Amino acid sequence: MNLLLIGNHFAGEDHNQNIWQDLAFQLIESNFGVFVTSRKKKKILRLLDMLYTIWNRRSHYQIAQVDVFSGSAFKWAFLSAWLAKKLHKPVILTLHGGNLPGYASRHPGRVKWLLEKADAVTAPSGYLQEAMQPYRQDITLIPNALDISRYPFIERTKIQPNLVWLRAFHRIYNPELAIRVVHALQDEFPDVHLIMVGPDKGDGSLQDCQALSTELGVADRIEFIGKVAKPDVPACLNKGDIFINTTNYDNTPISVMEAMACGLCVVSTNVGGVPYLISQPSNGLLVKPDDVQDLAGSIRALLTEPDICSAISRNARSTVERFDWSRVMPLWMDLLARF
Repeated sequence: MNLLLIGNHFAGEDHNQNIWQDLAFQLIESNFGVFVTSRKKKKILRLLDMLYTIWNRRSHYQIAQVDVFSGSAFKWAFLSAWLAKKLHKPVILTLHGGNLPGYASRHPGRVKWLLEKADAVTAPSGYLQEAMQPYRQDITLIPNALDISRYPFIERTKIQPNLVWLRAFHRIYNPELAIRVVHALQDEFPDVHLIMVGPDKGDGSLQDCQALSTELGVADRIEFIGKVAKPDVPACLNKGDIFINTTNYDNTPISVMEAMACGLCVVSTNVGGVPYLISQPSNGLLVKPDDVQDLAGSIRALLTEPDICSAISRNARSTVERFDWSRVMPLWMDLLARF
């Protein structure tokens, strides 16, 4: 059986692109034929490539799998799925993004139409599965996956005020909150240091963070790494002991899963699908979104109550071991066996 994977991951984070590529690799390893579209970076070229490939490869694949994001990316998924259905291809939709439920509430008709026309719909988190049920009841949960063997685990038994932030620089991820937290902690923890890792998405967030760090007098405590290659992510994460996730919207963020796999103590905003991944205080801490004092207070608790860190670190690793490809791929195989 051959599949066409239709992704629009350049609309989101680079980590989503890695999930897409990993799924293609895992399917190939399981003896499926796989075609993918699109890797084009310019939006209009990406859309044209997606539609052209769906049409041009129509005799080479039996199933079309379409990734669904919110915003303009939803319209492209809509067009892709519509064309595939016109070609009488079974369509599997995979939902992505913490903002998708909000988009669906504003555009219920088009979302319900798309999900009902699909032959199957999957969600990578219980959050999206539940939030999108008004538009389709039988959504299959297939979690985002990691190759756990790529992430060396270091139990955090004695942690230092070394913080790591790993997301794309975009306003929805609220990177400025990380800068403000360093400022709030610097008097009590003079050695506090923050590494910010991620690509610049071009909305000015990176430049605003750099300017804010200077304005607050913490520029010497913050290191902007930029985008790193997927194989280098574990090494970047293991430069710190505490991972902070500052986003205002989220689903099941791969960056948080990667930090948990490495054993970092995660402090995250309590939004979207994050509480489906983090059970406070067992494997991480949750804070109110965009709240400097709440985030700083949780980091302070980790630094002043080290006994809790070791348990959080171990439990975090145990949690994400359930998302190894060896456990997730059988769920894809069960789904594909229906066709």
